[in-house]
Parts: sequence; structure tokens; C-alpha cells
Amino acid sequence: MDDSLEQPSLIAPKADEVPLEDDDQSSGDEDGALDWTKLIPTVARPVMPKRGEKEFEPRANGGTNLQLYILNRARKGISYGIWYPGFGRTHVTVAHGIHFSTMGHSAPRPFVDENGASKTHKRLELLPEEAIYLIERGALFCWKECNMDLSSLQGFEGFAGVPMSVQQAYAEMIGRENLTLDKFQVYAYLRRLGYVVTRAEAPNDSYPMPPPFDLSKPKPKASLICRIFLPISYILSRARRVFTRSFSWWKPLCLSRWLYHDYASIYRSLRFMSAGHDNTLNRPVPTTLVASYSPYRIFFNVYKPSTPFKKTAPPLPDFQVVVVK
Repeated sequence: MDDSLEQPSLIAPKADEVPLEDDDQSSGDEDGALDWTKLIPTVARPVMPKRGEKEFEPRANGGTNLQLYILNRARKGISYGIWYPGFGRTHVTVAHGIHFSTMGHSAPRPFVDENGASKTHKRLELLPEEAIYLIERGALFCWKECNMDLSSLQGFEGFAGVPMSVQQAYAEMIGRENLTLDKFQVYAYLRRLGYVVTRAEAPNDSYPMPPPFDLSKPKPKASLICRIFLPISYILSRARRVFTRSFSWWKPLCLSRWLYHDYASIYRSLRFMSAGHDNTLNRPVPTTLVASYSPYRIFFNVYKPSTPFKKTAPPLPDFQVVVVK
């Protein structure tokens, strides 16, 4: 023990002058373990994340004119829709923004007019993944068919209720039209990156589809000189092979230089399956058979942000995505 520590004094020793070996040894002897509290610095404190400064603060007696103006302007930029659980679509009644240039499709639906006559009109509808994506972004107010509150809007008098929350949209729309949670996560991730994502298989007859891929490889066209001299060179090579071939016990089909049989032609005549680069063995399987047993089905068509995209006539996709858990 140090002599300076045994004598009483009014001045406390400095931290660097006090030996730490005795404390460590005593704690190790008493507890038999390390002091884990020394690993965490004392200055570390949890800090709430900041998402930016607000333009105004809420008031207890109600909003100011600036608050009401910003809220009304935000409401004018939001789209409105109605979710129909019967056929798994969201009917967009009021469309705002640029989202609908690449999302949604026009679907004919029957209705009864004021005179009682049955007619058909086209309306903008969203698939479940498109509706959930817009609801999450805050770009769409969606009401359920039996729970709507659009009385303040023109043409929607008589409805009551509140818009669907994000949780309710997940519960209502996940599982409809072959949409799983994994597929929606892939869809939302690609959309946030700027890609245009559509279905690879049409969910109904009115859904626009791109043209099919041309899988046939075009054969290179030979030049005019090659087409003229190729038969002549083939005849000369066959004639040279006939007149110069000698008999060999290893090739008994070559009986003499005047009588010669080509092994390739014999094997070709015995072949019962087509072969070669032009005739592949992997024949395309019908889509109905693939859908019955294969989990690796193409579900999304993906277009780059720079690809010119027309919603009514989409071009060939840049990528095709299979979603597998």
C-alpha cells in the first residue's frame, strides 16, 4: 500500500495518480467477472431523431389561417378511391398527381343509369399493390365500399365513415389477386427506386399487356457469292471423297473408292429426336402446366425510369422478376 494513501489529507488524489490494479483485482476476486459498466461511456445518452423543423406549431384554440391554407392545399393534391372487396379493385374517383401515368388501368364496369337502363362505362382502377403503395405514401384516401365518408366532395353525398388506415389496407388487400407480403415489398422497393412495375400476367381481360418476346433466333443471311459457290464446293468435296477413299476394316461401309456411304447421313436417318443448334431439346412448356407445379413464376414486369412507357400499350419490359420467399 502506498504511504501517501495511508496518511489523511484534505486534498483528494488525482484520478491518474490512483492505481487501478487493486480495484480491478479486488473486483475480480470478489465478483469473479469483468465490470461491464466500464465498456459503455458515461456521456452516451439516447437521442431522439430529428425529421426537420416544422413550419408552424399547433395551437390549443385551433389552427391559424396558414395552417388551414396548407391543409387545404394538401387535400387538393390527394386522390380519392373506393375499395371494392367483391372483385379486389380500388376505383379511383378523384385522381391527382403523376402516379397514375404509370399506375392503374381502365376497366369496363356495368352500372344502371337514372332511367333504369343497364350500361357499361370505363373507370380507373388500381390493383391491391398499387392501392397499398399510394395509401402508404399518403397520396390516396381510400374508403371501403361499405364504409365511406365523401359527403364533403361533389358527387359523394350520403356516404359515412372514415378513410382506411394503412393497417386496414394491409389486412384487406394482402392476399387478394395472388398478392403476398413478399411480393408487395418487392413492388414497393422497386417503385421507390423509380422503376415502373406491372403485372406479368393479366389479372383480367382489360389489363394492358406488352407484346410477347420473340424467342426465335434469326438465321444469318449468306451473301450471294456464298449461296452460289457453296453447292459447287459441296459437290467437289463429295466427289473428291469418293475417288480418293480407300477400303478400311475400321470403316466397312466404305466398300471401295466408287461406293461410299456417309456415317453422318446414316446416323441422321436413325435419329428419332431432333438435334442441333437450330432444334433445341428444351421445348417451351405451356403456361397452364407451369402454373400448376412451378413456384418460379414471373410475377412482375419492370421498366427502367429512362424507358418510354405508355400505360395503354406498354413496351417489352427491361426485366422480369420472380418473387420467391
